[in-house]
Amino acid sequence: MKLKRDAAALNSKLLRRPIQKCFILFLIPTFGAFIIGFIYPFLQGIYLSFCKFITTRNATFIGIDNYKTALTDSTFLHAFWYTALFAIVSLLLINILAFAIAYALTREIKGSNLFRTVFFMPNLIGGIVLGYIWSMIFDGVLSRYNTSILLESKYGFWGLIILMCWQQIGYMMIIYIAGIQSVPEDMIEAARIDGASGWQTLIKVVIPSVMPSITICTFLTLTNSFKLFDQNLALTGGSPFEFKSDGTIIKTTEMLALNIYNTFYGSNTAARGTAQAKAVIFFVLVATISIIQLRATRNKEVQQ
Repeated sequence: MKLKRDAAALNSKLLRRPIQKCFILFLIPTFGAFIIGFIYPFLQGIYLSFCKFITTRNATFIGIDNYKTALTDSTFLHAFWYTALFAIVSLLLINILAFAIAYALTREIKGSNLFRTVFFMPNLIGGIVLGYIWSMIFDGVLSRYNTSILLESKYGFWGLIILMCWQQIGYMMIIYIAGIQSVPEDMIEAARIDGASGWQTLIKVVIPSVMPSITICTFLTLTNSFKLFDQNLALTGGSPFEFKSDGTIIKTTEMLALNIYNTFYGSNTAARGTAQAKAVIFFVLVATISIIQLRATRNKEVQQ
């Protein structure tokens, strides 16, 4: 019997070796595409952030001067605080509204499947298209009050918030619905038997049970808010402008991604190195905030 078992184990090992070799062969194209499409451009971008562009294809190494210029650029600092405020407001509104809608649609109301489809559909439309659609809507509404979304920064801010909510709430709603439906029925039934009200059941049972969904939705909302570009470009383009005494032009509704784009494709070719430095700072910023957020929400998952 022992000899048979040894022979079977040896045959199993001999059969696994060709499979393992084929597995590596299948990984090579994907790994090569990952290096060409992500790793190489990423490393090249970091290197160019330490360079000064003489022409479009000619750059010389100058050290950390680009980072000094980026961190003292008033337009970049304004875009950072503007983006941070936008991210906080959109994070709260999108997740609260998405969870409320998801909770309502899991209460066995009539037409819930239709409502899910309708709420999800805006997520299928491209950001540029959404930006121009809502630009026409807002201009049509605000024109009655002799103003425009391009003339008041507060209208631009809330216009971006409305657009972001309209696009993202449906997607987050689907994630929350999946989380709510996975809550064990016996836990909810036990809470009802103990005399818990609907509100107490929601706070004490449902929300703690859907913390994994909250973690995912918070991460997606936060990163999407910081990376917002196409909607910002199409809806406001950074308008209105504010002229400083030192000649600096502050685009009051310009977010970080649009600021980097405008810096890189501006009239000054030498500023492209600064734009690359801004992009690296932007990456570090978003990565740091995302890691902190993931750890904070996952700790609550463990506690629950």
